[in-house]
Amino acid sequence: MDKIQSMQVFVRVAELSNFTRAAESLGLPKASVSRLVQQLESKMSTRLLHRSTRRVQLTQDGQVFYERCKELLANMDELESMFQSNPTTVSGKLRVDMPLTMATRLVLPRLAEFLNRYPALEIELSSTDHRVDVVREGFDCVISVGLLKDSGLIARTLGHLSVVNCASPDYLQRYGIPEHPDQLAHHAMVNYDQALRSRSTEFEYLDGKELRTVKCGSTITVNSTESYTVACLSGLGIIQVPATGIKHYLASGQLVSILPQFRAPPMPVSLVYPHRRHLSRRVKLFMDWLSEIMQHYIV
Repeated sequence: MDKIQSMQVFVRVAELSNFTRAAESLGLPKASVSRLVQQLESKMSTRLLHRSTRRVQLTQDGQVFYERCKELLANMDELESMFQSNPTTVSGKLRVDMPLTMATRLVLPRLAEFLNRYPALEIELSSTDHRVDVVREGFDCVISVGLLKDSGLIARTLGHLSVVNCASPDYLQRYGIPEHPDQLAHHAMVNYDQALRSRSTEFEYLDGKELRTVKCGSTITVNSTESYTVACLSGLGIIQVPATGIKHYLASGQLVSILPQFRAPPMPVSLVYPHRRHLSRRVKLFMDWLSEIMQHYIV
């Protein structure tokens, strides 16, 4: 194998944290993949991976080498596709992450049209509620909802999601319809916390340009957006959620919008990707397509 292929194999092992799965995805014997990584470590005079019976992890040197490999491979892709205009010549794998609701309601139903346009591409789609490590986990791009931390990554703002307050008809029949946030002390909210550690629940709303919060009670804490919505549908409390994800529940009457004049600030939606001087053509094309279809999703 040449140096480019060697780097591709190492990157695959690093991304999947597993020699067997990397070998299967590359169509190579596991022994060949393992031997190739050992040869790389010998050439670099350093250990690139920590190996255990359960998983493989990058060492500190391996992380640096991985990031440089990703950049070099992206540059090679850019060079190879610089003068190509035929969609069938755009090939390779794209590794992306986005919230589950966005994946199931927006991207997956329309992904066939993108792949029909570029039939030689392969997509690896991760759908999680937690924030992923874009570089360490090897993602080409990630859709992030909410405020971004200063991570050294590049972010393209796609728009904002308007937030609604809602509850189920059963909940409102039992506890009444609040007309002002001050009344929420006698209500329950579904608490969302990824780590399941928070016990305090707050209702947020904009008072002009000022953000205000009201402490509320809560009987349940969840760590996934799907559970958050289902808990509300089940009458367990009030939620504050992007309107676009639950509009079908509002239209069917399964959820009811409340306190419409006391809404939380809109949630920013960003397309985040590693800081690379030259993105591959396939990544650029996919991000442009995401930006295009996202305009019909953001309200």
